[in-house]
Amino acid sequence: MTRSRFFLAAVMSVALSPLGAQTATQPADTSKSSQRKLTIQYLRPQDQRGINMFETPKVAGAEYNGFAMQFGAAFAQQFQGLTHQNTADSVFQAAVPAVPGNAGTASSANKNRLMAISNGFNNATANLYMHAQLARGVRIQLTSYLSARHHNETWVKDGFIQIDESPIDIGLLNSIMKYTTVKIGHFEVNYGDFHFKRSDNGQALYNPLVGNAILDAFTTEVGAEAIVQHKGLLGVFALTNGEIRGNITRPADRSPAVMAKLGFDRQLNDDVRVRLTGSWRNQGSAISNTLYAGDRAGSRYYFVMENYQATESAQQYSGNINPGFSDKSSSYMINPFVKVRGLELFGMVEKAKGRAAPNTNPVREVNQYMAEATYRFLQNDKLYLSARWNRVDGDIGGLNNDIKVTRGNAGAGWFIAPTLLLKGEFVNQTYDGFARTDIRNGGKFKGFMLEAVTAF
Repeated sequence: MTRSRFFLAAVMSVALSPLGAQTATQPADTSKSSQRKLTIQYLRPQDQRGINMFETPKVAGAEYNGFAMQFGAAFAQQFQGLTHQNTADSVFQAAVPAVPGNAGTASSANKNRLMAISNGFNNATANLYMHAQLARGVRIQLTSYLSARHHNETWVKDGFIQIDESPIDIGLLNSIMKYTTVKIGHFEVNYGDFHFKRSDNGQALYNPLVGNAILDAFTTEVGAEAIVQHKGLLGVFALTNGEIRGNITRPADRSPAVMAKLGFDRQLNDDVRVRLTGSWRNQGSAISNTLYAGDRAGSRYYFVMENYQATESAQQYSGNINPGFSDKSSSYMINPFVKVRGLELFGMVEKAKGRAAPNTNPVREVNQYMAEATYRFLQNDKLYLSARWNRVDGDIGGLNNDIKVTRGNAGAGWFIAPTLLLKGEFVNQTYDGFARTDIRNGGKFKGFMLEAVTAF
C-alpha cells in the first residue's frame, strides 16, 4: 500500500471508529441542545462548552436541588505517522538481548540507536470523572485515568473539594465567597494558563492540536488553593506539598511549594475577549519536584527520539524536555489570550531555574516561548484551523548546557458533535546544541498525527 493510500485509510479508520460513528438515517445532532444538562455547580464541562474556560467561573451554572452525582468520561485515539532521525555518535554498552520486532541482535548495544517506528495506532486513553454536589456551592471531583501511556492500569489523577459558597450562613463569609473559590485536596497545580488548554490523557477536546508544550508544566499536588475573581480581575494563591504524592519522610529535605497568579479576563464586547495572566511558583527544596515531569499519562508522540530498547510506559515523555529540577525550582510564566470573534491568539513566555538533587548541583536555567493561533468557523464553531510555534532553550545539565528545541504544529479539527471531535496535525521538531554522545544530537522528528476524541 502506498503512503498516500495508507494515510487515507487511517483517516477513514479513525473517522469511522466507534468514536466517530453515526448512521445515515440518524445524523449527529451538532446543536448546543445535544449537550446534557449540568447538575453540578461551578463545573467546567467536559464537552465543547469547556473550551477557553480557564479557572471555573463564579457562576453556578446549575440549580441546587440537594445532593447530586454526575459521571463523565473522555476517550482519545491517535493514529501516528511520524519519522525520526539523529546524528549522535555510537555509544556502546553491555550487550543485551534483541528486542522483538526490531532489527537489533544481542551484539547491537548502541544506546544512541533510535527505535524503529512506522505508521500505526497508539493505544487508546480514557478518563473517568466523578462529581458530587454535597451542598450549595460545595462539590467534590475525582478524576481517574482508566488507561494511559505511562499507566495502563486504572490510576487516580486527582481528588479534591471545591467551595464556591459559604456552607455557614454568616454575612462576612457570604460576602467573601461571592468572589472566592477554595480548593482543598490533591489537584492539578494552577501554574500558568496552558494547562487549561493541553490534552490530559483521554481529555483532548480542549486542545486544538494533538501535542502539548515541549516544556510541559503539569502536575498534581496536595494542598490548598484560593481563587479571587471580581469584575474580570483575577488572583490565585496556592500552598502545596510540592510533590506528586503525599510524603512525610525526610522533612529536612523538603519545603512547601508556593504559587501565585495575577491577571484579568474581560469580555470587552460581544466580539472581543482579552485575558492576561502572570504566574509565579517557588520551592526551596524537594525530594522529587515534578512540575515538568508530573504528567503520568505521557506525551502524544510515541517513541520519537527514543533508544531502540525503549518501552511505551517507561519512556513516556517522548518529544518533551525535562530540565531535571528535582530539588529546588523557581519559575514564572506570562500568558496573553485574545479572542476576536472566531480568531483566538494565545501566547507563553516562561523562565524556569532550578537544580537536581543533591543540593550541591549547580542551579540551571531554561526558557520557553509559544505562539498559537486558532480560527473557528461554521455554525457553533464546528470547524477550525490552528497553528502553534514552540521553543525551549537553556541548560538541562551535563554537556547539554546550551540546547534549543523547536516545534511547529499546524492542523485542523471538526466537531462532529459538541462531544465528539476529529482533528489532525502536521508536526516538525528539531534538536540543536545537544552533545554528540546524546541520542538527541542532530535530532528531528516530523510527520502527521490524527486523533479522535469524545468527552461528556
